[in-house]
This record gives sequence, C-alpha cells and structure tokens, in this order.
Amino acid sequence: MLEVLRLDAGYGPARVLHEVDLVVRPGEMVFVVGRNGAGKTTLLKTIAGLLAPAAGEIRFEGRSLAGLTPERRARMGFRYVNQEKRVFSRLSVRANIELAARGAGEPFDAAWRRAVALYPKLEEFRALPAGRLSGGQREILLIGRALAGEPRLLLIDEPTEGLAAIVIEDILRILERMRQSVSAIIVEQNLAVVRRLADRIYVMKEGRIVHEIADPRQLAASEQLECFL
Repeated sequence: MLEVLRLDAGYGPARVLHEVDLVVRPGEMVFVVGRNGAGKTTLLKTIAGLLAPAAGEIRFEGRSLAGLTPERRARMGFRYVNQEKRVFSRLSVRANIELAARGAGEPFDAAWRRAVALYPKLEEFRALPAGRLSGGQREILLIGRALAGEPRLLLIDEPTEGLAAIVIEDILRILERMRQSVSAIIVEQNLAVVRRLADRIYVMKEGRIVHEIADPRQLAASEQLECFL
C-alpha cells in the first residue's frame, strides 16, 4: 500500500532522515519508535507532504507521490494528526468535526456518527468549545476529525504523550476499534501501547531505520525495544 524507499529529508541543509525504507500493508498498524530526535516526526511530515524529500521516493498503491501537495495527499486519503494536539479552540466540538467533514467532502452526520461510534462521550461535549477539553479529549477529537471522509492512511504522532493512564486506555480502545479498517503509521514512546497494537515495528536511531520487528510474536520481548529507547 505505502512504500518509503531510501528516503532522505530534513530542514534546509540539515539532513535528518537517511535512506529510510518502510512498508505499510492494507489494514496494518505500523509503529515507529526511537529516542527523541531520532527523526520520527520528520518521517511523518515527509510522508504527509509537509516536507519535500531530498532523495528517495514515497509510493502509494504503486504511484509516486513526488510533487504532490499535502492537500492532494489528503484527497487521496492521507490524514496527519500532529503531536501538539491543536484544535480549533473557539469552535465547538461539533464545529471541529463539521469543518473536517466539509474538507473531506463528507456529510456532517456521517462524520459525526463515525466519531461518536469510536468515543460515545463526544456527544456530551458536542456544544463545548474545543479549547476547554483536556489534552486527552483533544487528542480523541483530533482522531475523530481525521476519520472524516473514511481515510486510507492515518499518520499519528505521539497520541499518548503526556496523558494520564485512564485517558491512554481510552485512546487504546479507540485505536483497537479502528484496526483493519484503516492503515496507520503511529509514532509512540509508550511500549505498552506499542506491544498491544502493533502489527509491525520500525526502530529509528539518528535518522535511520536500524531494526524492524515484523512478527507480532516477538513483541513480548520488551527488553529488545527498551534497549533502543
């Protein structure tokens, strides 16, 4: 479905990614782990089209994405959820979903039903300004927004960062309900989350993929992942 081939990228003359290879198959939940500064966020931004590769290629369903804007990739079904948990703070929760639905060309009712099916408590917050939500609730709203238009590929950066354990469990349940229905690349540092959800794991170090775990049966060996973090 998605192929990243010998990808180099960075910011101006500063190279961050070096010959990164990565594959996502239909319905897979792929996790990228590594220490801070390893290049994980840069990888997601480059796949989303927010950064231009310096070398290499990204292919989606056999088609090169070279030169395609983030907007064009969004129309192809890409959704990027950044780690800052930014919402339209002055707008209601409902209006946040409505804006996403309009951008995706989907009726609001369909987008709202999909979001509420994943997290029924959204109905309680429907009229609340999104800026008054907790960090975990904002993350859930962002995931709900990203699902507008039935995306093909989610790119989610640090969904559980800084959240309380009870909220992390809510996000885990949401991601579990999404399995098989959408492909995803998720950057995550919480190894309990990774072991519970991952179909495949890529470990990044200094801008390179240094290890791949493609067999879920290996995920119980947490010591192997912890040594990379």
